[in-house]
Amino acid sequence: MAVLGSLLKGSIKFTSTIQKIRKVKPQKWQKKAFTKLVAKARYTQFGEKYNFEEILSTAIFEKGNEFYTKFQESVPIYDYNKIYAEWWHKARNGEKNVCWPGRVKYFALSSGTSDAASKAIPVTKEMIKAIQRTSINQIIALGHYNELPSNIYEKGYLMLGGSTALNEVDSHYEGDLSGITTGTLPFWFQNFYKPGQKIAAEKNWANKLEEITENAQYWDIGFLAGVPAWHTILLEKIIKRYNLKNIHELWPNLTAFAWGGVSLEPYKQGLEKLFGKPVIYIETYMASEGFLAYQDRPDGHLRLVLNQGIFFEFIPFNENNFDEDGNVVDKPETLMVHQVQEDVDYALLISTCAGAWRYLIGDTVKFTNKARAEIKITGRTKHFLSLCGEHLSVDNMNNAIELVSKEMDIDVREFTVIGMKHPPLFAHQWYVATDSKVDENLLCELIDKKLCELNDDYAVERGHALKNVFLRVLPTSAFYEWMKQKGKEGGQHKFPRVLKGKQLEDWEEFVNKNYPKVGV
Repeated sequence: MAVLGSLLKGSIKFTSTIQKIRKVKPQKWQKKAFTKLVAKARYTQFGEKYNFEEILSTAIFEKGNEFYTKFQESVPIYDYNKIYAEWWHKARNGEKNVCWPGRVKYFALSSGTSDAASKAIPVTKEMIKAIQRTSINQIIALGHYNELPSNIYEKGYLMLGGSTALNEVDSHYEGDLSGITTGTLPFWFQNFYKPGQKIAAEKNWANKLEEITENAQYWDIGFLAGVPAWHTILLEKIIKRYNLKNIHELWPNLTAFAWGGVSLEPYKQGLEKLFGKPVIYIETYMASEGFLAYQDRPDGHLRLVLNQGIFFEFIPFNENNFDEDGNVVDKPETLMVHQVQEDVDYALLISTCAGAWRYLIGDTVKFTNKARAEIKITGRTKHFLSLCGEHLSVDNMNNAIELVSKEMDIDVREFTVIGMKHPPLFAHQWYVATDSKVDENLLCELIDKKLCELNDDYAVERGHALKNVFLRVLPTSAFYEWMKQKGKEGGQHKFPRVLKGKQLEDWEEFVNKNYPKVGV
């Protein structure tokens, strides 16, 4: 088996070297991906309404960006509510050839951090294949991580995701995207995959964690993959069960942790204590709508997947294109991948081989390396705080939490921030989850100070309209109990970093009832 590992690592390094030699041509790759998408969908209901035949002809026979201009002029921008109401509901009811050829067999029920209800996202066989190809490319990219030992490729791969037991609804199946993709894993990967198909099918999250904990003693895990918050809970449970100092006492070959969906910063301090020794962190950008990007080198950021069934567009995230609530205006400025600038926030639009067209996914990104099409996720269109021009992003919040956690040597698991009127001006209210003993006032002061250092707009407004910052420390269990009550317990669910609307009302009611202020 060790020989197998050496051969596999050697072939991966060779393949990744060949890929490295090839020059990245984002514009060329994206035009090719676009052409394939439009060609495939031109006879669907959507394609016929929006003149895909003509757009395809322009893409094939004319040079330059004329095809993109026609696409912009013909196809409107959609958010989930709009595209579901006009199109996807028909596919979910069994109609063929709606936004993509044929019937849609799977719908991913998105965890959704912006809205209370889950969203049903179409998942086609072409999308499943694209996700599998991208996953293989990510494995190939491990050749860039020279510190990985040869035998790591023979160890277990623990994926903490949703249930693979999907709900059969009429002519299709519904469930978490991780459950859909895990249920379609290639046969050669089954020997490495943990917790195995039986435990993966468990729908009760508490039972699943218990079964994984019970079987952990029999596994030799080399990779972990999933949302940091839930892995933290699992590792704590395993360490407590077997009376360990850290998880490496049970899994000495644990080498890498692949995560996505949230920033790692708030969790890193706690995870490092649980790991006990250094591991390699590898970021992925997997959404219910597809596998969008992954980290393909140790010192790089997320690299967009430009040639696997996704066409990307970018809307400058500013006052010209979005209102104060994060809603996009009519006919905003949109750009292709070669037209962007580094260090600018963009809202992401995608068109995919699952029938999403000019779809506002809700995330904001910033290019860190345009030539390599590398990005970092900076937040969500509706999770920025800008009550008075402070332009505070989730990226700013995550960085501040990480820096203060290290300075105070505390473990912060979750947090959320609320923008509110505080007559005659404005204020921010922070809720921070930590089980460490901490001075609330000092924690608030340090977070505020770090944000002033990280964000010039915030620093300016702290001397003007943003007069107050408040903070409450709550036990970690409070955050997870609220999520459980909302039906959002499990591997794909994340606590929203900014609360607004109905979610805010529900959260404040929950906190006031269960954690009332002493003396109030």
